[in-house]
Amino acid sequence: MIRAMGRGIAFMPVLATLMWLFACGSAERVGTSPRPRVHAGTGEDAGWPLIITFGDSLSAGYGVEPGEGYPDFLRESLREAGYEYRVRNAGISGDTTGGGLARVESVAGMEPAIVILELGGNDGLRGLPLETTRANLERIITTLKDRGIEVVLAGMKLPPNYGPDYTREFEQLYRDLAAGHGLPLIPFLLEGVAGHPDLMQRDGIHPTAAGNRIVAANVMKTLEPLLLPEGKFN
Repeated sequence: MIRAMGRGIAFMPVLATLMWLFACGSAERVGTSPRPRVHAGTGEDAGWPLIITFGDSLSAGYGVEPGEGYPDFLRESLREAGYEYRVRNAGISGDTTGGGLARVESVAGMEPAIVILELGGNDGLRGLPLETTRANLERIITTLKDRGIEVVLAGMKLPPNYGPDYTREFEQLYRDLAAGHGLPLIPFLLEGVAGHPDLMQRDGIHPTAAGNRIVAANVMKTLEPLLLPEGKFN
């Protein structure tokens, strides 16, 4: 994401913070979860179903130490709550919906039970046509759902200098996709993080480790209703 900053945002520190409105989310559940799959593996979690965090630098853990991204804290939260699920990070910094579409088959091939889809912020920052972003996300969602994979969608927002019409329509496309496909929606992934300097890195865009812990809690609010009771170990 950091390399995708354009159209004058680098000149505007306040808007740099607002850019973190990309991966937005409070939580709402729509639909039901498929039965968790069983996977071969090693260690105590070898047979546990898989959750994949599929996104850009927000998922990749840009700028923090290994083990301090939101997927790491999500894994920790699942363990603490007694859920037998693995978490695999498929975030790539700077990725777009086009890049996500190019690798969705490889993500689906990992046979996850659930995918947390967090893409589109970089499309918006580059001012890409909204119909392109919508079409790419639609194809990603359809590919995953056709494989019986539950998709949790993280909505995005943009800073206001992109214009009221573009930003409003950009945000709406996530709500439309979630409603149209019956997806659980995280409207604002960075609830309680964006706009808080103590929870953001110096670039004003990426969360610190403490911020990522809050992001994981936001995700858990939407994710937990999808997890089956038989997936618990206590």
